[in-house]
Amino acid sequence: MQVHEARQNVPTGYTATGPASSDTVLSLRVALVQNNIAGLIDALYDVSSPSSPNYGKWLSKTEVEAYVAPKQDSVAAVNSWLSAYGLNATALSPAGDWLGIELPVSKANNMLAANFSVFSSTVTGSTTVRTLSYSVPSDLVDHIDLIHPTIIFPDPNGAKRPVIRVADRTASKTFDDSSPCASVTESGSMTPACLQHLYGIPATPATVSSNGIAVTEYEEQYAQGADLHSFLQQFRPDVNPDTNYTVISIDGGENPQDPNDAGVEADLDLQYTAGLATGVPATVTIDGEDDFLTGLLNTGFSLLGLESPPQVVSTSWGGDENEFSPSYATNLCNVYAQLGARGVSMIFSSGDGGVSGNQFEDYCTIFNPTFPSTCPHITTVGATYLIPEVAADFSGGGFSNYFPRPDYQSEVVSAYLALLGNNDTGLYNASGRAYPDVSAYGVNCSVVIGGVTQVVSGTSCSAPIFASTIAILNDRLLAAGKPTLGFLNPWLYSGAGAAAFTDIVSGNNTSCGDDDNLGFFATKGWDPVTGFGTPKFASLLSAVGL
Repeated sequence: MQVHEARQNVPTGYTATGPASSDTVLSLRVALVQNNIAGLIDALYDVSSPSSPNYGKWLSKTEVEAYVAPKQDSVAAVNSWLSAYGLNATALSPAGDWLGIELPVSKANNMLAANFSVFSSTVTGSTTVRTLSYSVPSDLVDHIDLIHPTIIFPDPNGAKRPVIRVADRTASKTFDDSSPCASVTESGSMTPACLQHLYGIPATPATVSSNGIAVTEYEEQYAQGADLHSFLQQFRPDVNPDTNYTVISIDGGENPQDPNDAGVEADLDLQYTAGLATGVPATVTIDGEDDFLTGLLNTGFSLLGLESPPQVVSTSWGGDENEFSPSYATNLCNVYAQLGARGVSMIFSSGDGGVSGNQFEDYCTIFNPTFPSTCPHITTVGATYLIPEVAADFSGGGFSNYFPRPDYQSEVVSAYLALLGNNDTGLYNASGRAYPDVSAYGVNCSVVIGGVTQVVSGTSCSAPIFASTIAILNDRLLAAGKPTLGFLNPWLYSGAGAAAFTDIVSGNNTSCGDDDNLGFFATKGWDPVTGFGTPKFASLLSAVGL
């Protein structure tokens, strides 16, 4: 037996309460080594780079699966091992690179040389069964990438928390009463009409039915059809309030429509996609898995299993990067690479804790990146506020400790680091993938929740706003007989893409201590607070050749 993954200590926020009952049933996922993931990544960048002759020639479902399917000897070796313990595996992913098994703790401890124990959250009191290390037979080390969930713990704080800081809005530009943004000055509440005015997003309905946008939900967050109806009536009276949306249930995900079940995140995501990506067919995925980290994987598999997945997928969820093991983070990031290679724009919010990640701490000893924000194969969105816009202080941004800086970021990030100089030295990984890539408004966005109009702040607003902009761009591209944008970053970081944004040059995300200079500042060009800035639709149209 050889140790495959391990952690030194019980994570902060948990205490060990004793060994797990021997008959407790575990649902484990075995990731097999993929046969040619490097080839898949090469193909992703080939079809996503504007300078490539293959730009926009997205891969088919079958072509992607051929890259990531495990070799037959890996399948045979792992299944033989499982069979020796009386276990039959089920394929969880379309390519068969992830297998599912169910077994009691006693058997798991034996076959993995593990010590599955019960751990309790010191915040919520909830319990979870995990081990601090596990092993696999030495002759399977080259066939098994990881087994999950084992050493990765759920967020000890439980469900997604709201933003705790709302930046001052008193400096907003004053608009006359006829402006769609007058309400921002008067009440501080952002609306779809103001966003359309601010970013030039057209209100005319999309025309291509094959286009699509999806939002992904977890932790019993449910979007309400009645709330969408009320939102459209109030904020988009030019749109049919009975606009439909598709629900994809994953792993037993439910879709209750009682107002008491209304989810802030789910309602926000759906309302700002249906309310801005006018006429683009919308989808909500609902995952029933208790563990959010596993839910991310479930959603990826579900989307990969579709013959024609929505071309834009927006996710306003994430965790601290160090909550994920490097192996699990890499495998999940590679799921997003598969979707990108098929022409899907994977868009994630950057987090709401500034440089402290999702910890919301008044003090931290090192900057804490978030994930999936740091995956190099997705597009990450930070937050702004006020008009003219400045960086919101909670806008997540920084540098990955897991993923190296991708080539497409080399020039702009090097320029920012040269400007930063010795500031924050030792608090971040200067060679890591930098984020966010872009930004959008993220403070006091109007939303209807359980029949009540409220305001919500965070990059949870910013991600669906930006995603909707890309969905409308895709509609224009498809109508012109051109491919959709797919994985955005190689195009975004090219000269044409970067020029299509309003550069945000003031504000910061210094939320990691009492020192007001401890963090990053927005500045001319790309920065790890707002990326390239906020979208200008007319300029984006020109950048894509329309």
